[in-house]
Amino acid sequence: MRTVLEILREERAAKVSGGLYHELQIRMAYNSNRIEGSQLSEEQTRAIFETNTIFCGDSVGVDDVLETLHHFKAVDYVIDIATAKLTEKHIKQLHYIIKHDTSASALSWFAVGEYKNLANTVGGRETAKPGDVADRIKILLARYNAKKKISFDDIVEFHVSFERIHPFQDGNGRVGRLVALKECLKHDITPFIIEDTKKFFYYRGLAEWDTSRGYLLDTFRDAQDTFAKLCDYLTA
Repeated sequence: MRTVLEILREERAAKVSGGLYHELQIRMAYNSNRIEGSQLSEEQTRAIFETNTIFCGDSVGVDDVLETLHHFKAVDYVIDIATAKLTEKHIKQLHYIIKHDTSASALSWFAVGEYKNLANTVGGRETAKPGDVADRIKILLARYNAKKKISFDDIVEFHVSFERIHPFQDGNGRVGRLVALKECLKHDITPFIIEDTKKFFYYRGLAEWDTSRGYLLDTFRDAQDTFAKLCDYLTA
């Protein structure tokens, strides 16, 4: 049977409309960006992907449109490098793809495609200090890549550790979820798309990982079930 990665690559190459690749691009761009504050609707996201146009009643932020377009390219990058060993270069390139040419990229202190220069917090939680980021990412990658077999739980644990380091000034959530997609595709594990409507379960799972891992694992498994049903429907 074909793997999800094989299906995505075949459909992209053939420019299949309405298939799994098509839906992955739209649903992941919409939900991942929406979690981070984008005001674009799923219908607007779909229009951008399908027709390279946008309809709007209210004002739409230029960055929201740019980051949607960039997310499509980031997913393509993930599909291209899916089978490679995860490296810092991949992580930084994903950040560059998402954030380049946005208003943030013009700020002198905002490092596009590079680790953060200023300390930041997430949900009130302290993250890695800028001077510690590079070493902590290297340690995280070394520990992860040393595993003989990567499991679903390993990918979730990596995601939690990555988000707690919070290596970039902004865009960490989107980069972290794209990394998770890459690793799921590499290891033939059903991917998961965190829906915006379930972001509070996602945030709770990240916050309570140390005491109750089941919250985040269940949230991701639920997202896996949704993706599996979509895959079965579109590839049966």
